[in-house]
Amino acid sequence: MTTEVKRLIRVRTEKGATFKRDGFGKKRQLSDSWRKPRGQHNKQREQKKAKGALPKPGFGSPIAVRGMHPSGFFEVLVSSVKELDGLDAKTQAVRISGTVGDRKLIVLQEAAGSAGLKVLNVKTFKTRETKPKKVDAERFAGAQKKKDEKTSQKSKISAAPIKKDATKVKPAAKTEAKKVQAKTAKNSAKPKAEKAEKPADKLEKKATAKKAAAKPKVKKASISAVAKTGAKTPKSGVKKNE
Repeated sequence: MTTEVKRLIRVRTEKGATFKRDGFGKKRQLSDSWRKPRGQHNKQREQKKAKGALPKPGFGSPIAVRGMHPSGFFEVLVSSVKELDGLDAKTQAVRISGTVGDRKLIVLQEAAGSAGLKVLNVKTFKTRETKPKKVDAERFAGAQKKKDEKTSQKSKISAAPIKKDATKVKPAAKTEAKKVQAKTAKNSAKPKAEKAEKPADKLEKKATAKKAAAKPKVKKASISAVAKTGAKTPKSGVKKNE
């Protein structure tokens, strides 16, 4: 940017006026953007003092600097990479449209930077930095020692030769031994109790016992007594009354 252009831009800023619509400070819904006053008794239209200036010839900026950005470049609105073709990097600067998304905006900014064009509304994207976790040196050293000890023990166990036990028996021999043990257990078991007598047999035994108890017992006479008396003993074995 030349010194003359800088001077003209300075003149423009000193000469320039800010035109605000009438009543923008009285009502909340009114903005300060310029609107021409059209009322019959409007004080701003009548150019009363302290009511604000009206746009008139003489407020305009120099023709060489009219529409120029304060940076000294003329703005060009861009929304795609194709629109960057044919732009002059010495006199023109790029302004990316607000409708462009972040993904496309990154591509546009890179393309403009490679072409040497200035971007007036550059957007920076923050990258998430993963902070390293704070670790206590003592704890870390202790944990590392434990890990080393465990690995050394495992290596020793794996390196040691495995001795085969002579007492171990093959699976087929084990099954045969189990069968023999089962047979011996059966033989050594107690003999089964005799079968319980039937109720009919019990009744018969009881009846015979009762009959035996009912018969009177007869004393047999001795042979010597019979020989002396010469009496004949009846068949029943009881002496008759003489």
